[in-house]
Amino acid sequence: MVHFLGSGLFCLLMAAVGIQAHLTPINYLNAECLGNVIRLSVAPPFEEVDAVFNDTQIINLTPGLATQCGFSFKFDPMGNAMFFASLQNCFSQNMDDKLFSLVIQFRLPGNHMTEDPVYRVGKTCSYTPWTSREILCDRNYMEVSVRRTLPDSQTFPEQPTGGPKARSGNLRRGADAVASGYKMTAVVFSPSKKVMKVDEVQRKGYAIANTPTRLVLRSPHNAEETYLQNVAGVPMRVLSTSTFFEQKWLVTRVDATAVCPTPGAVAFTPEVITWYMPKHIDPLISSDAFTMLEVYMGIDAKRLDTEEMAARNYSVLVTEAHIIVEIPVGAVGGYFKSHIQDDQYFVTYTIEPMLELLWIEEVSHEDTRYKVLFPITTPPMARPPQVHNYTPLDAVPEQAVFMLELGTFNLDVELLNITFPTMVLTVAECNTRGFNVQEERSLDNTLKTFRMEVPFSDPVVFKEKRPEQGVTTFTLQLIYGLVILPEYAPFSHSAVVDAVLLDIVPPSVTGNCDQENFYITVDYRNQEPFFVVLVGKRLLNHELAQQYITEGDTDFTITLPFSSPDAVFESFHSSSVRSRLDVALLNPYNNMTLKYFSLACSFLKTLTECFSNGTMTALAVKVESAPSLNPSQLTLSDPACGPTYSDDRLAYFHFTVNSCGTTRKFINNVMLYENIISLPDELEVKINATTSSEDEYQLKVSCYYVVNATRTLAFLTRLRDNVPFAETGTGRLTVRMRLAQDASYNTFHQEEDYPVVRYLRQPLHFEVELTKSSDPKVALVLDHCWATLNEDRDSRPRWNLIINGCENPEDPYRVVFPPVVADARVHFPPHVKRFEVHMFSFTNDAVEPSGQVFVHCDVVICDASSPSDGPCSGQCVNQDNPKRGMSGFMLFRPCQTITELIGSLSTGQRHVKDFFEEHHLYVSSGYILWV
Repeated sequence: MVHFLGSGLFCLLMAAVGIQAHLTPINYLNAECLGNVIRLSVAPPFEEVDAVFNDTQIINLTPGLATQCGFSFKFDPMGNAMFFASLQNCFSQNMDDKLFSLVIQFRLPGNHMTEDPVYRVGKTCSYTPWTSREILCDRNYMEVSVRRTLPDSQTFPEQPTGGPKARSGNLRRGADAVASGYKMTAVVFSPSKKVMKVDEVQRKGYAIANTPTRLVLRSPHNAEETYLQNVAGVPMRVLSTSTFFEQKWLVTRVDATAVCPTPGAVAFTPEVITWYMPKHIDPLISSDAFTMLEVYMGIDAKRLDTEEMAARNYSVLVTEAHIIVEIPVGAVGGYFKSHIQDDQYFVTYTIEPMLELLWIEEVSHEDTRYKVLFPITTPPMARPPQVHNYTPLDAVPEQAVFMLELGTFNLDVELLNITFPTMVLTVAECNTRGFNVQEERSLDNTLKTFRMEVPFSDPVVFKEKRPEQGVTTFTLQLIYGLVILPEYAPFSHSAVVDAVLLDIVPPSVTGNCDQENFYITVDYRNQEPFFVVLVGKRLLNHELAQQYITEGDTDFTITLPFSSPDAVFESFHSSSVRSRLDVALLNPYNNMTLKYFSLACSFLKTLTECFSNGTMTALAVKVESAPSLNPSQLTLSDPACGPTYSDDRLAYFHFTVNSCGTTRKFINNVMLYENIISLPDELEVKINATTSSEDEYQLKVSCYYVVNATRTLAFLTRLRDNVPFAETGTGRLTVRMRLAQDASYNTFHQEEDYPVVRYLRQPLHFEVELTKSSDPKVALVLDHCWATLNEDRDSRPRWNLIINGCENPEDPYRVVFPPVVADARVHFPPHVKRFEVHMFSFTNDAVEPSGQVFVHCDVVICDASSPSDGPCSGQCVNQDNPKRGMSGFMLFRPCQTITELIGSLSTGQRHVKDFFEEHHLYVSSGYILWV
């Protein structure tokens, strides 16, 4: 802003000098004009950089001079460098504030035999139109450029200000005006009101200059006259000045303010960097009446379009108070750097986002372009190296080799040597010894690991035989010596790896089938069994062994039904099923497979049945070729006709021949009924979209009737090697009891929340849920619930809470049954029951007051479509509950929340049994404590 304190003339010009740049090719050099910034990308990194003025003056850009004159540098661990220059830097040639030419000279490291190579590059950029005010925040300086206006009665004499001084640069172009023009006399800094002469301003490290139409002021971020101001909760660095010009009796004041963010504007999580920029920057905007015209984000001073931002997962959100930039840690555009603290490996991630804003103030009609180049580095993140042992354990000891991989590291880490118990070897010496040390890089060339192979037979490997176990143990101890470049910071990582190889002959496995079972015989040949058995996908534990195994002197036989869940169905035909059983013998010390055996047999099985009363039944079975099939989603031709029963392996259908889309044909004296079992079209499309290699599931079932005779037939519409099949069997249900945090039943206490504090008169909200079932015809009923003093559900004393599905009539504080309605979490309300119990304690004189109470429930699973007498007749309706009158508080902690069940279904009522009881299912809470 310009203030006129008198009348007169203000004149300040900068001479435009033509520069012819001498370009010399190097490995990589690219110059770009990026708005009011010139960016030079250079590889390899330079040792020093000079500004070239008038093609004759060479000015070395020391760090202090670079900051004062509008230059900055950055280097990454890959050996790349970037050089940034403001268009209005001290050494560019300015042609009417429209064209700017800059020549830079890079000096690369040489050697003692030759002179350092020098490379020179020039760049000319145009920049129009300028806004009223332009603010540039770079990594080491803040710059403001404002438009100057003068009285109409005066004009500028077009005279240059003179050339620069060698090695120091032209830091105050136009500060000494000619006799007929203005003279810059003083700068006043706010809010301290400190006054400095122009020469003193330059000595303090600031830069101040006039161009044909503008005043430019530049300051280091930490200059003495700058100050911190909190703007919308974001700490900002502010430089506020008034520059005075004099000519005879006329004094003119030009105000210039720069505001830049500080590191406090950034928040970090391990995954995301969040940068907050105030939308209304108070020191720059005089009122709320302004309009934000443009918001751009970029990296390293270059704008990105929306597609590039989306590809990198960057985001910019404009709110009422802030402009929020989010960048994923590790995103493209930044780089990781390695660090060592107390011999521990850490990494940081650095990226330099740019935010460019344009706004206009509605009262003054002055516009401002605001650009921030803001380097961000995360706090150190621990990345402990890991040694992965990929040693194959199926070789004989004389041929076995340790295969190790150490990682993961950034590219600035190098492996120098490896220390073994008896020697230290460099990487070259390791390779000479046959250890084959190699560096492996990730596909995106951002990370590296170190791989090594050490033969078991090498003396650095320690060997120990264990005859009682029939194995030999091989152990390798080593210390990796590493270094971080370019600072050569050393660190190490220790590891001990071992391998166990068998010294004995593995057992033999044979098998056969009859019409119902698999028979697998394992002969361990007069040796002690030293292995564990994997049947299908389950380890053969003691319980399964009692069920399936018959033992001999030196062998044992596994007898398993073909329909067991441990077997898989390969295919089926009209009257048979092909089932397969996989058996593996594993080394218990390292899980290595000692022997693998697979047996597949065909078993007679009727899949479709036809009855003289006009009904049909059919089994559709999940086979190996359809791994993602959910049998419960299968339907007949009419999508409304789902299975009568289903589990994760089969679907059972029962329907009449005149329903569910069944078709009828007459062939001579035969009446043929047909239907198709398949997935609904929308599910088939969804599965094909995710698993394109999976076959379409379609099963045709048929019945044909002759006079006074019934026949059955089942076949597929097309032949294929692996056809779908399912078998009749038992299903699994799961019931859990949870404690809700309040009466809304929206959130529940997790394991880490306990112990949970409750006063005696406060309610506990229990929810019992049947999970993993989507059958709407199934209903869960609370049969009995009671409390005990210990975990034994049959212990005494005992207090009944729910009896035969109803409140205990003898309890003066009866249980409340809140209703359950469908919502986003509860899809089937009949699968859920809720009850509310007010806290209590046992106070019987015969029993000492205890610090714990357990709650137990018996649950019945019913057929909701056919209610019957007994528990399945429904849950009781609440009566009024009197209040409890005791004080004190308790702790609640559930210890058992999940019970797995095997369900057997019957008409009218579906009882559920657990693994050990025939007709009862129960769930229990944990203890409730007095404190």
